[in-house]
Amino acid sequence: MNQSVRNKCEYRALRATIRERGTARVCLFAMGLAIWAGLLLATVALALPPVSALIPLIALLAAFEAVFALHVGVERIGRYLLVFHDDQWERVAGLLGRSRGRPTIDPLFAVPFLLAAVINLIPLMLTTPIIQELALVAGAHAAFAARVLSARAAVARQRTVDTARFTELQDEMKRESS
Repeated sequence: MNQSVRNKCEYRALRATIRERGTARVCLFAMGLAIWAGLLLATVALALPPVSALIPLIALLAAFEAVFALHVGVERIGRYLLVFHDDQWERVAGLLGRSRGRPTIDPLFAVPFLLAAVINLIPLMLTTPIIQELALVAGAHAAFAARVLSARAAVARQRTVDTARFTELQDEMKRESS
């Protein structure tokens, strides 16, 4: 198989990977929130102690981390296609993503995750927690919120960082082959 055919096959496979992971990300978000909601309802219905609010929070964190990992992977593949295949879709998408005043899409679903974290505090409000329980549960929720916000900031920088690194790698590969 010649290089041109290999490049076309690689391109198609990576585009398919982007499509599949993009779909998986949305499905994981929906399933993760459904599981979280079920755990939260069980926690409230069973009138479990305030610390039990950490159980649905862990499910929420797992869903967020899965969504985040899929998004980072998809973006990285997109940057590879931009640099190594001169993918015009990726070039235009990158420019469009930076335009001001246009509606944007939150690929991490940060707002719904943060709202879910606030709602997740309901079991805490339905009881009279001692100060240690309050500190533990509120601290865990604050740590989750910080994780979501830091991931969102990292995603904002990822496109530029990955493009620069892939360009460096491409230059290194060209030097090595000459």
